[in-house]
Amino acid sequence: MDLFSSEKIKNILPFDGVTNYHGIVLNNEQCNFYYNELMQKIKWKNDEAIIFGKRIITKRKVAWYGESEYSYTYSKVTKKANIWIPELLELKAIVEKESNENYNSCLLNLYHSGDEGMAYHSDGEKMMKKDGAIASLSLGAERKFSFKHKKNKQRVDVILERGSLLVMKEGTQTNWLHRLPPTRKVNSPRINLTFRTIEL
Repeated sequence: MDLFSSEKIKNILPFDGVTNYHGIVLNNEQCNFYYNELMQKIKWKNDEAIIFGKRIITKRKVAWYGESEYSYTYSKVTKKANIWIPELLELKAIVEKESNENYNSCLLNLYHSGDEGMAYHSDGEKMMKKDGAIASLSLGAERKFSFKHKKNKQRVDVILERGSLLVMKEGTQTNWLHRLPPTRKVNSPRINLTFRTIEL
């Protein structure tokens, strides 16, 4: 089966947004290679956030990469981007071809086990392109990903497979929240790459 076949792409949201699940876009060999390379080469740091005025340090680690060393603020904490490494540029090219979108930055998340997750939120920072696509590429452990509508609270769940791509766009951030729920069923790490467009 052609990994880049459009027949397997589907919008998983019932209304008020477009989030396309492209399925698996990296084969097993690619998954192993990029997972190992990113584990070693990415400048991972524990994430920080300001919540109710208190600085929180997470177990989850993050890294920010892009075309230049620009600053980016989310959760009231400013971070400075690292310059692309070759492996990220290779993955960016694959994601851009599959999603038919262009990206100039990538926020990477490292979840060491299922104990680590992400609370409900939407990605609507001022520096990001309004309604721009955010492409989420998964390496390592398979995890459930959840959406919740901001008004009627309807929920949509999807299993993000190893080597799979999910692209959020067209109203998703405006109308839906998303999260990575913790789980005791997963004991191995997951790397998540979220390619996005920052307006400088």
